[in-house]
Amino acid sequence: EEWETVEDLQAYLEAFYHHCQLGEYETAFDVIWEGDDVDDFLTLRGNYQIQVELYQEYQELVEGLATDQEDWRYPAALISLGNAYNSLGRYQEAIAFHEQSLAIERDIGNRGGEASSLNNLGSAYDSLGRYQEAIKFHKQSLGITRDIGDRQGEASSLNNLGNASLSLGRYEEAITCYEQSLAIYRDIGDRGGEASSLNNLGSVSLSLGRYKDAIKFHKQSLAISRDIGNRGGEASSLGNLGNAYKFLGRYEEAITCHEKSLEIQR
Repeated sequence: EEWETVEDLQAYLEAFYHHCQLGEYETAFDVIWEGDDVDDFLTLRGNYQIQVELYQEYQELVEGLATDQEDWRYPAALISLGNAYNSLGRYQEAIAFHEQSLAIERDIGNRGGEASSLNNLGSAYDSLGRYQEAIKFHKQSLGITRDIGDRQGEASSLNNLGNASLSLGRYEEAITCYEQSLAIYRDIGDRGGEASSLNNLGSVSLSLGRYKDAIKFHKQSLAISRDIGNRGGEASSLGNLGNAYKFLGRYEEAITCHEKSLEIQR
């Protein structure tokens, strides 16, 4: 049966804390991370505070254990903490965790993890309005993902590079990044990534005054987000769709979109 709310995950959350109490940290982490995609569900539904509590618990317990720190799960937990804090708007804390994970990934020679940390650092700097720094991190991440053949990481780096370029008004560069990321996401069957790239193409179309194109992209993005249960993506697409309708003078449709978007975010 499909999960609807956090209550449906109660058995998994209890198992996580139980394994932590027993000192079975790897098993605890795997309950959340592997198998049934508890972590993905929490991200899709915007339960970032729960993610912070879970990964903070794991990180604090494992921090002093040298052997466990060498395991891939420790930097993965730091990356997840950074992403959750970024989603909560706590950007300095996000940066601190991503810098920690970056240092460890480099130390253990995990290039995929290094690229992920760099990409996430870029996103945090982008959120702070430090776009040049964001671009630097995303370009480093992009280089590594292409080097190691990580197509999902490449698409994510391109998408984020597009966001920073858009913020700087470099619209054509942004479009190129988004179109490349969209092609990769479609090729590898990543529907969440596809929705994100479409939403971003809508945003850049809006910035260029191409309102009908913007509506087309945001509607496509909205349909996918609804289909996969990504509430944050759905709210974002609805808000952007509302902006496009407003610019075309279609105020009733704009209001409906913004109301639906707000309802999801509450």
